[in-house]
Amino acid sequence: MLDYYSDRYTHSSRDDWGDRILTEAILLDGNPTTSDTPLKRGQWLTYQRPPWEEPEVPLDIQILAEDPELLVVVKPSGLPVLPGGGFLENTLLRQLQRRYPQSPPLPVHRLGRGTSGLMLLARSPAARASLSQQLRDRQMHKIYWAIAQGVPTDDVFTLTYPIGKLAYPRLGYLHAATPDGVFAHSDCRVLRRFEETSLWEVSILTGRPHQIRIHLAAAGYPLWQDPLYGVGGVPKVVSNSASDQMAMPGDCGYYLHAKQLTFVHPVNGVPMRFDCPLPLAWHTVVDLT
Repeated sequence: MLDYYSDRYTHSSRDDWGDRILTEAILLDGNPTTSDTPLKRGQWLTYQRPPWEEPEVPLDIQILAEDPELLVVVKPSGLPVLPGGGFLENTLLRQLQRRYPQSPPLPVHRLGRGTSGLMLLARSPAARASLSQQLRDRQMHKIYWAIAQGVPTDDVFTLTYPIGKLAYPRLGYLHAATPDGVFAHSDCRVLRRFEETSLWEVSILTGRPHQIRIHLAAAGYPLWQDPLYGVGGVPKVVSNSASDQMAMPGDCGYYLHAKQLTFVHPVNGVPMRFDCPLPLAWHTVVDLT
């Protein structure tokens, strides 16, 4: 019994499964059992899992524009875009599906959980196809602001570090700067310099996972307070550490904001541009006046 659950459901430890069997959260043919009970083909196993409780997240989603074809919203830092990683209802997608049940919006692009700012969503299949094509053809422009560690002397950077998959405990892999990765392009400009940090403007020509976090870290300027990516664009700790203490891509703390978004309306062809002020929390850590 214990081997069965430990080998197949590795999201929990062997000790955790043993405790669940001991406390009768797992039943064999409807009856309590023991960890060393042999299993036979045709028996029924049931696991009575405790009620699901999602972590609390900020749900103050601001709607900047809406019509029958699209939505432009401001996502707060800490709110996941899509269900996964322990989140279902407390996600941008599910919250907007509740608000617009007749025409549920779908994201045209994504932001990391810890990233704040502008998000574009489509409300019709035709709009999604048009906006997605603009994204692929690089006709949609996104500008981000970031606070990074370090104070560079140069004002302008073009970063093209390849981004690929790197083995990582708990997840199997995550994206990082790797020589055999796929092409990625970020144009960067240093806007302000502070004593130990700097304010960056970043425009991405490709949309690789965690591209800005990885690229600035690979250049030697990781995002300030990023719990995952360190200098070199790789995880700060890959081995020699307990897996349950390692940072995850969805962990927050870094300062990255989707500040500007431009595209063409998918139906009437009108150029659209949106600018989003920086979150108030940014003004408490650096002087942006």
